[in-house]
Amino acid sequence: MFNSSLTHTQREKMTVDLYNYVATVENFPEPGVNFRDISPLMGDGVAYKQAVDAIADFAKDLNVDLIAGPESRGFIVGSPLAYALNIGFVPARKGGKLPRAAVSAAYSLEYGGENVLEIHQDAIKPGQRVLIVDDLLATGGTINATREIIEKLGGIVAGVAFIIELTDLHGREKIMQNGREVPFLTLMTY
Repeated sequence: MFNSSLTHTQREKMTVDLYNYVATVENFPEPGVNFRDISPLMGDGVAYKQAVDAIADFAKDLNVDLIAGPESRGFIVGSPLAYALNIGFVPARKGGKLPRAAVSAAYSLEYGGENVLEIHQDAIKPGQRVLIVDDLLATGGTINATREIIEKLGGIVAGVAFIIELTDLHGREKIMQNGREVPFLTLMTY
């Protein structure tokens, strides 16, 4: 019960090839890594709108109450998406950045080390359906931490969506492990 890519109808609505708006930076942030930069996509109004609209089409079928996105590029995807759907946006901030009581979860960083995400404890009400979005899925660490917090608060993860998925890092499998499948959308894969 999950989608893996754009439907035929969603692709027909697009007038641009999103792959043309992703810059690849070799050996960044460390040797051997090809960084996929969506700055060109965000800098083009048509491409950015079509990416957000494609995720909005996916979200409409999920009956979501809120959009959640991890710091920082999840904000860039999630805020216009929440606006397009006329629903709220919940930021999952890095530890120590929220001024009020928060719930947190730790996760491992892609290049080593650990970090923490937090969401205000009053941001999600029990039973609310939440779509988690981010610019890129790598190892799945930030998404699983965001999911953990949403579930601690009594929310329901209705699905996940990404502009890019790096398939060789197996983030999708980590998100879906242990029978925790949710509707899933990726606009581009590398």
